[in-house]
Amino acid sequence: MNLQDKVSSIRGVGEKKSKLLHNMKIDTVEDLLHLFPRKYEDRRNISYIMEAPFDKDVLIKGKVTVRQMRGNPYNKRTPLRILVQDESADLEVLFFNGRYLTNYFNIGSEYTFFGKIVLNNGRRQMAHPEFHKLGDKEDMRGIFPIYPLTEGLTQANMRKLQQEAASCIDQAVEWLPEDIVKRYNLCSPAYALKNVHFPDDERNIKEARYRMIFEELLILQTGLLYIKKGSRQRKSGTIVERDISVREFTDRLPFQLTSGQLKVWEEIQSDMASDRPMNRLVQGDVGSGKTAVAQLAMYKSVKAGFQSVMMAPTELLAKQHLISLKRDFEPIGIKVDLLCSSLKAKEKKQVLEDLESGSTDILVGTHAIIQPDVKFKSLGLVITDEQHRFGVNQRSLLAEKGSDPNVLVMTATPIPRTLAVILYGDLDISVIDTMPKGRRPIRTFLRSGESREDIYNFVRQQVREGRQAYVVAPLIEESENIDCRSAEEIYKELESAYPDMKIGLVHGAMKQEEKDRAMEDFAAGEIDILVSTVVIEVGIDVANANVMVIENCERFGLAQLHQLRGRVGRGKHQSYCILVSGRESKVADKRNQIMCATEDGFVIAEEDLKLRGPGEMFGTRQHGLPELNISDLVRHGDILASARQAADDILEKDGDLTDLQNIALRQKVKKMFGENIQLNL
Repeated sequence: MNLQDKVSSIRGVGEKKSKLLHNMKIDTVEDLLHLFPRKYEDRRNISYIMEAPFDKDVLIKGKVTVRQMRGNPYNKRTPLRILVQDESADLEVLFFNGRYLTNYFNIGSEYTFFGKIVLNNGRRQMAHPEFHKLGDKEDMRGIFPIYPLTEGLTQANMRKLQQEAASCIDQAVEWLPEDIVKRYNLCSPAYALKNVHFPDDERNIKEARYRMIFEELLILQTGLLYIKKGSRQRKSGTIVERDISVREFTDRLPFQLTSGQLKVWEEIQSDMASDRPMNRLVQGDVGSGKTAVAQLAMYKSVKAGFQSVMMAPTELLAKQHLISLKRDFEPIGIKVDLLCSSLKAKEKKQVLEDLESGSTDILVGTHAIIQPDVKFKSLGLVITDEQHRFGVNQRSLLAEKGSDPNVLVMTATPIPRTLAVILYGDLDISVIDTMPKGRRPIRTFLRSGESREDIYNFVRQQVREGRQAYVVAPLIEESENIDCRSAEEIYKELESAYPDMKIGLVHGAMKQEEKDRAMEDFAAGEIDILVSTVVIEVGIDVANANVMVIENCERFGLAQLHQLRGRVGRGKHQSYCILVSGRESKVADKRNQIMCATEDGFVIAEEDLKLRGPGEMFGTRQHGLPELNISDLVRHGDILASARQAADDILEKDGDLTDLQNIALRQKVKKMFGENIQLNL
């Protein structure tokens, strides 16, 4: 058997198991060996029954003294009860639907059991443990890997498959350049695979995982740096000279640009005037003025004879941008159009004709913009809003519609700079780090569910004074399994309690046109209180909405709470965010304290990283990056930095990865990135 053989060549893998493994992206023996355990269980030490801690996985050894079926022995669902004894005490072991195990357990024979012990009416019990008869070929003692699974596969299945595949481990040869292996003290691939799956001790696991994490992050970083290098080498066909004045536009602004906006605008101007296309990410907290900076770039691009396009993740946001762009640009003779899926055929045809002829200067739209029939006369600037909703591939497809146009990416999702460098490795990064003067802080309060009547009386009072409010719930409808409030439940309660007020409802299960209608009605002031799930996290800008109530706030992450709070505080009236806590926990309490203490999105992002830990805050998929199997961009920050330096060094010496020692790396980069982004390797 070879590493490249189909997984069906492994003994015990038939058509059914092959399909299950394919669903986990495991098609070859090598793929199987690169399925990494998500954790390990230490089963090296046997505990005495009397001394074993409760509610913690333990390994015990004992003799079976009693074996009985509880109920009809011919019913396969009848529970099996066995009594196990060691030197210290007895343990009752239960197997529901256990008839099939009756003949396995022999009175007087010794077995090992692994599971949690609980105390029930003074008796120690263990339900559905893993078990083995002493003397069986497979021992339960040791360090056991726990794998990610799919329905239909068990841990025992997966461990057996890995044992079958182990004969191929020695075929894994070193593929990294020798100097990289020595400099970063990496073990061999064969040693790493053996000790990831069959470790003898923690030190083996640490060495093996370090190698696997390093190589995965090296492949990722090499791909991203290659793309960045390629974009720097391309010559821009859309150079916008620095001496083109934006005074006509800035004189019309009803505010002065902040120092943060001016700093970022200077960086953008330098990019646009250079002989290579701009690829820049602009990060700015909610309300920091990213849109104004983007408008400056559009204005200057149009004055240089180029068209601009802004792509938004939802039609609602696209229409919101259209309103503000028309307001600011049409009085000075700049034509703005909208392209989205809801346009009628005749309207769409006219927009496409105006775009191709060049009579449209700025186009705003959704994913419809990247369709093949959308052609520009002279596209010079591409702006994507809320970039985390788009993949890298969509951004590059949009950029292809021009002659290497300038690309500006805007996000209000605060990301610590160290992580942003990785997530947006192909972009230069700017941060608007100041807020406009005179902006009132949002007053944030934490309240328990017992204060709900007072909270909604306050909301009612604000509405009577002419304001509007959001109420956000974590669920769409009630659930028997999750104890928290739902949007539909709150909507019905408010409709019943406040018949004099207009209550609206919006959630993810509604049709897009229903969601858009509800939010547009809210924006038009026809709805007083909008009850919603997190679909309004990135939503319409309603300056009159000044109250945000977040039910069961413990169900949301810090960054999400911050984004939701950013829906208010956009007008001249004092705004409020009320966090309603459903249950107490240390992490939830810490989140709530941070929310009440600061509005700084970057402080909140750093704290969110600490609280939520590995992998939960920033999934690579939502940023259009390849999926990672073993590494985590947050937890493995030190290894990430080393891998980035190694990738930089490799590309510095061999920019196209054509040297013999880099051929394997070249192939692995192509395999990892696939169709996500375009590589000319």
